[in-house]
Amino acid sequence: MDKLFDSLKGFIRPSTCTIDNKIFRLHYKFTVAILVAFSMLVTARQYFGDPIDCISRDDIPSNLLDTFCWIHTTFSLEDSWKKQVGVEVPYPGVDKALPGSKKVYHAYYQWVCFVLFFQAAFFYAPRYLWKAYEGGRVKSLMLGLDAPVIDEEKKKKNLPLIIKYLECNLNNHNGSFWFYVFAEVLNLVNLILQMVAMDRFLHGEFISYGFKVISFTEWDWSVRYDPMIEVFPRLTKCTFHRFGSSGDIQKHDAMCILPINILNEKIYIFLWFWFCFVLIATLMGLVYRVLIVMMPKLRVLATQSRCRLVNKEHLEHIINKLKIGDWFVLDLLGKNLNALNFRDLVETYYITLQDSKVV
Repeated sequence: MDKLFDSLKGFIRPSTCTIDNKIFRLHYKFTVAILVAFSMLVTARQYFGDPIDCISRDDIPSNLLDTFCWIHTTFSLEDSWKKQVGVEVPYPGVDKALPGSKKVYHAYYQWVCFVLFFQAAFFYAPRYLWKAYEGGRVKSLMLGLDAPVIDEEKKKKNLPLIIKYLECNLNNHNGSFWFYVFAEVLNLVNLILQMVAMDRFLHGEFISYGFKVISFTEWDWSVRYDPMIEVFPRLTKCTFHRFGSSGDIQKHDAMCILPINILNEKIYIFLWFWFCFVLIATLMGLVYRVLIVMMPKLRVLATQSRCRLVNKEHLEHIINKLKIGDWFVLDLLGKNLNALNFRDLVETYYITLQDSKVV
């Protein structure tokens, strides 16, 4: 398990070539790492631990009863959620099942580890599409200029190569920019769909789950009712049928403890707050992207913030002559190249554009 988590540390480690922004990385790095880590935790507890213990006074072997109730799900009685524990019921949702009693079956805990893993795959999908479309262009353009110390001859040789590429491919990068914007929008769509899917998975409880838990902490201890118990009950009922010695069907009622739900409830309350944080950050990122498209001056400020050594007037002159796709490539170079090397690149590009009289 330690080795698996060590591999996740490597996954969130900064890459040598940056082709996106911090908000984008919240989706495919941190969220994916969190979901995979939770999936491994649940898998370890569920399939290599003891996720369920059922109690029965009958002669049914405990291992058999545990396996049956785990496979065929357990249930709670809806009318018994808020009855007084210790007086009316032994635990919220656990009571005598009368004819017509509405049962709420719990089967989601069998699928939590798989659902978390597939969620991680969907969060990585926009990154995969963007990386495939980008095709390593930025990494190939770096030419070793990301290093703070580089041989002067190599620098003089490689800088003109980058300039030549930018000049030859002028006005040909708009497709890359808009595909990147599409990937950012896809991140938002995926996040919203994931939250809706989790809400359906938890029988309509996920969207309001965090609000209920927050309000629950403010109640008085003598009257408050834990909303997590309803979503992730720790004690449920299970019914086992078998043939008796005379051939009649016998019904055996059991109470089942679900220690796995102690872990599940903590996982999903964390995911609720994390998803809300990522949702807000993603919306702010898209607002920023709209402003970048509409306000060329903001592009100058954004690129200059990556290298304050650059001459602002020269940078502004360059960006005013470039279409948004060409600025996007230049900005990515600013993220990856060493600050001194990027400053020299801008100065050289400024002179080149003046000489070529690009309009």
